[in-house]
Amino acid sequence: MKHVVSLSGGKDSTAMLLMMLERGMQVDYVVFVDTTKEFPQVYRHIEKLEKYISPLKITRLSFDYDYYFETRELTKGKRKGERGYGFPSIRSRWCTSLKRETIKKFIKSLGDVTQYFGIAYDEKRRAKERPGVVYPLVEWRVTERQALEYCYSKGFNWEGLYEIIPRTGCYCCPFMSLKRLKTIYTHFPDLWQKIRDMQDRSRNKFRIDYSVYDLEKMFRESYRKGGDES
Repeated sequence: MKHVVSLSGGKDSTAMLLMMLERGMQVDYVVFVDTTKEFPQVYRHIEKLEKYISPLKITRLSFDYDYYFETRELTKGKRKGERGYGFPSIRSRWCTSLKRETIKKFIKSLGDVTQYFGIAYDEKRRAKERPGVVYPLVEWRVTERQALEYCYSKGFNWEGLYEIIPRTGCYCCPFMSLKRLKTIYTHFPDLWQKIRDMQDRSRNKFRIDYSVYDLEKMFRESYRKGGDES
């Protein structure tokens, strides 16, 4: 039996891993699936974390996001034969599917496995009961706030990232709230420029209701009025 920790690079999965090791629990693999679209602070955090948990290594898996975004040929539907999935949508969350398939393939290669996911106690509704899957933070009643404070106490602060945004994930995710997108526009202009570049290469709008340029116009207008989005 192999014990595999799923690491997103955020506060909850980090706290879970550190708490498991602190309790002397068996950890055979720590797996991070890299979409290549994480915040730079998350990548630096993972490097720092790997040094901290040494000799345990972090297994990095990945898929070519940009290939699927811009080049991959569509094989079915009205747009069959065209290239590029474009931005994910409610109907086609292809990035989530690829992430799941990437880790699923790795897990399958290990044989008998128990997987550990960092879902906090105050998000326990997301902790679906599945064979071979464990949610330690739910079992230990560790909330998101407690997980973050625990990480801070161990010296992991993501360079202040959590003081700006409530959670990590892909900076170019179209499913983020308008408020969080505005935060990225305001605080991370370099990342916002990357999203703009993606919009120029995408077959579809960033969101079903707005392009990146529509959002910029909205945010600028909001600043003029002194308002905020939710």
